[in-house]
Parts: sequence; C-alpha cells; structure tokens
Amino acid sequence: MGPLSAPHCTQHITWKGLLLTASLLNCWNPPTTAQVTIEAQPPKVSAGKDVLLLVHNLPQNLAGYIWYKGQIMDLYHYITSYVVDGQTIIYGPAYSGRETVYSNASLLIQNVTREDAGSYTLHIIKRGDRTRGVTGYFTFTLYPKLPKPYITINNLNPRENKDVLAFTCEPKSENYTYMWWLDGQSLPVSPRVKRPIENRILILPSVTRNETGPYECEIRDQDGGMRSDPVTLNVLYGPDLPRIYPSFTYYRSGENLDLSCFADSNPPAQYSWTVNGKFQLLGQKLSIPQITTKHNGLYVCSVRNSATGKESSTSMTVKVSGPCHGDLTGSHS
Repeated sequence: MGPLSAPHCTQHITWKGLLLTASLLNCWNPPTTAQVTIEAQPPKVSAGKDVLLLVHNLPQNLAGYIWYKGQIMDLYHYITSYVVDGQTIIYGPAYSGRETVYSNASLLIQNVTREDAGSYTLHIIKRGDRTRGVTGYFTFTLYPKLPKPYITINNLNPRENKDVLAFTCEPKSENYTYMWWLDGQSLPVSPRVKRPIENRILILPSVTRNETGPYECEIRDQDGGMRSDPVTLNVLYGPDLPRIYPSFTYYRSGENLDLSCFADSNPPAQYSWTVNGKFQLLGQKLSIPQITTKHNGLYVCSVRNSATGKESSTSMTVKVSGPCHGDLTGSHS
C-alpha cells in the first residue's frame, strides 16, 4: 500500500438537519514543542455529509496512531489504526466502513449520522517512548437545526398611502440577528424603512403600489443563516384618473362611435358612462352605431374602486357634423 496523505478539503457543507460542531476538550499529554491540535473541516457539518478531523503538529519519530470512539481506549471502542512501518491500516470493532485514517493521523468520517456524535480519542505512539504516548480527546456536539423563519404581517391587503405595515420575523430569539430582503436584495435603510429593536420588525409607514414585494426575512447566528419563504403584498390602490380612447375624434352622421375607458386600479375599477348627464351603460366600452347630430354632447366615464372607496371621472365633448363640415372639442375633468 502506498503512503497516504490527508485530502485537501474544499467541499462546502450546507446546513441541513442536525449539526455537528467540533471542540477540543483536553490538552495533550505529555507536552511537546509544538502542541498537537485537531480541527474539523468544515467546523460544522450536517447529517449525511463528510467531516475531516485534521491533525496538526504531529511529533517526530512516530510508530503509529490509533483512533477510538469515545474516551475509553479499549478494543470495543477501537475504530482504526495506522502503522508507520509497512504503512498498514488496521480496522477495529468500532469501524463502521465510513472512516478513513491517513498517514498524517487525520480521520475522515463520511456520511455523518446521529450515532457519530460524541467523543473521539486519538492515541499517538512514538518510537522508543515507554510512556503512554500522546493522547487527545475530540468531541462532536449535537446542535438543533436553525429553524426556518417566517413572516407575520398586520395587513396583507393594505391601501396605498393610507395603511402602516408592520412585518415581524419569527421566531424571536436573543441568539439571532435579523435581516430583511426585498426582491432578492438586502433592504437598505431609508427614511421610509424603520427597523426597530433588533431588526426583527420592519415598518413601512405608508405603503405604495411599488412596494408589493417579495419580502423575505433571514435569521443568522455565528455559523450561518436561513431565509423565510417570500411574502408578496396585495396593495390596494386607485382608481387613477381614467383616460378615454380615442381622446379627440369628430364624427359625421352615419359613422360609428366607439369609445374605451381605462384607469389603473387594484382591484379593477367599475366603469360607467353617462351622456349629457343621463346614465348610458356599465362597462369600459361605449359603442353607438350610425351616430347622428342628436348624439352631440358631453360623454363622461366614471370609475370606482369599492375596496379603496375612491372614485374618479373624465369627460369628453363630442360634436357630430354633416358630411361637409364638423368640429369636435375635448375637455377633461
């Protein structure tokens, strides 16, 4: 078997499920010129991923090293060992088939499970050393998964320029910091955006139709973060001042009159027409075939939004002439 070396660990581990974080428990004995240390790469790893227990500052003149599961160095807890002479790897009763020991004493654990949590002991044996050698303890501690946050809001259907909105990022915890995102971008601080307390509450003092979303909140701790599902507002607005098309047109007797009315509104506005002060019909379009001079007058399109309670209207004066002359003036109110 050729010499083994520790792999270069570059894999980025995402945070899913229960997390394992590594911390060195005890100092090494006996002391060496450069103290032996162990680090986990990556420092936190999710269940189902891999972790490398990387050993630094190995002493010289080594005979081999042994990894144990737990802090008891007996045959039952023996995972695997590496013998320098002959570059031999030996597996013990605690070996699961997912552990790999390298020539630099590092241990790779693949497809980490709940059962892998706990302490690990590395026993380093030096040539000619009649003592117990160098023994280190290393532990994995289970941490709960960072919960997925969610947004609560005081009004999902606010009225434009009237309602004050308050977004709250849940759950609340002193261990988290909070961030807000709008349309995938970190929400800037501006006079319109107040972020009281620890950023857990986002206030829009007077929402507009351009601030519908999507909004996301993110909770973070020292090891990472997680975002909520997006929330999109249904901002009620309008109706704006309606427009009549075509806006300026004159007619001759026998032609057809076809007018359309449109106004920005959410929900869609209700339309009605009056001619010379008399109700004509409901709807966006007004059509009169074969118009005559008796159709001269003031045509008014009125719009109403029952959700906002707002109304608006536009008028147009139409004059029907004979085949040789005619005129049309238009006015808006």
